[in-house]
Amino acid sequence: MKQFFILQGYFIGNKRQLFHKFFLFFCGILLGSPMYSQQQDSLAIIKLLEKEGLTWRMGDKKAHAECWEERPYNRILVSTADGRTIDLPTETIIDPPSGMIGNGGFAFHSNHKMKISDDVAWVSHDEVSVDTEGKESLSYEVRLLEKFDGKWKMVGQSNHFYHHPPENKIDTTSYIQTVDIETGRIETVLSINEHFEAPNWHPDNYLIVNSGGKLYTLDLQSKDLTLLNTDFADQCNNDHGISPDNKWLAISHNDVNDPSPKAYKSAIYVLPVEGGTPRRVTSEVMSFWHGWSPDGKRLAYCAERNGNYDVYTIGINGRKEKRLTTAEGLDDGPEYSPDGKYIYFNSYKSGHMQIWRMLANGRKQEQLTFDENSNWFPHPSPDGKWIVYIAYTSDQKQDHLFGKQVKLRLMNVETKDIKDITPVFYGGQGTINVPSWSPDSKKLAFVSYSIN
Repeated sequence: MKQFFILQGYFIGNKRQLFHKFFLFFCGILLGSPMYSQQQDSLAIIKLLEKEGLTWRMGDKKAHAECWEERPYNRILVSTADGRTIDLPTETIIDPPSGMIGNGGFAFHSNHKMKISDDVAWVSHDEVSVDTEGKESLSYEVRLLEKFDGKWKMVGQSNHFYHHPPENKIDTTSYIQTVDIETGRIETVLSINEHFEAPNWHPDNYLIVNSGGKLYTLDLQSKDLTLLNTDFADQCNNDHGISPDNKWLAISHNDVNDPSPKAYKSAIYVLPVEGGTPRRVTSEVMSFWHGWSPDGKRLAYCAERNGNYDVYTIGINGRKEKRLTTAEGLDDGPEYSPDGKYIYFNSYKSGHMQIWRMLANGRKQEQLTFDENSNWFPHPSPDGKWIVYIAYTSDQKQDHLFGKQVKLRLMNVETKDIKDITPVFYGGQGTINVPSWSPDSKKLAFVSYSIN
């Protein structure tokens, strides 16, 4: 009995130390197991395939070439949907002519099956390739890979294209995606055969999106899509967003009962972020929400008054609105910087849609972009270091329509340097109307589309 109590006391006094040792021991076994190694290889291979497709579409020849290893036995075979077979020279893929690469669009992979044996692997998967016109190409893909100096490289592939089965044709597919601004990796959260728009990113790891006048939450882990209760507000558009304390949601809802003679009667409301009955903030229509002040006390929005669209702000409890821009032409997409000093917006005051900013009181308005794109909806990152915006690649005048060729661009706030973070793709209205940064400022969410 005495020995038992001594042993018991030893275990109680040292249980944390023993647990730590055993935990590390079992982790060591797991990490060293063939199963864990295969899982790591599988993830590395999938990331390589994603990178190979993305760099091709973005026209990054150097990064694309890094995905391949030239070997005497390289082979690239393609069968087309109309029955032709093409044997592509390897150099065409490893070192493609400039006109062949960088044509935009996205590739979406699914149904991966793979066999990994030491430093050799083969992978089959399905692919939906969407071009910049929103048209889909369907294929079965077989990829051959080898590991060189610990890194997987492609050494061959076979692509088999086929036509859409008639019974599977649909009107619109929405691809809700995220892009990592550091690595460039683009991941698909959800592909759905309905029209969804404008993701907001909540710190509890879910997105808020709109579709058909209603709002939904999309869990980033489970991919579950759930209707968000907005009570009577069942005609919400894609101008919605989360308060700085993450407790409230601003929405823009078409109030058909408003006495205004205007055809569309969007007004701004707020409600608890988990859902509830909205409370109206703006008394006049049309009003489209775009930003919260960092202290959560004011809202920034685009409003039409007397035929002109300008930037306004208003207190969270409503009352009198404050007009900040007065130039002829459209001023839209206002959003506060995280420190509350500036409001970023897009404006047509120069005769071409560009990104601007001004002090939060409307003074010292300055133009930030000066290119041939039509630039819309600037979104400052939570850490204040970046601005992301959507660029239409052709002059759209004062429109921001759905179904256009667009890309996402990233501006360094300090240096004003700008770079593309996506290929050109099929999108526009609904892609990134509202703030969609991850809380850590490393990723952002957006939507691309296909039509059939």
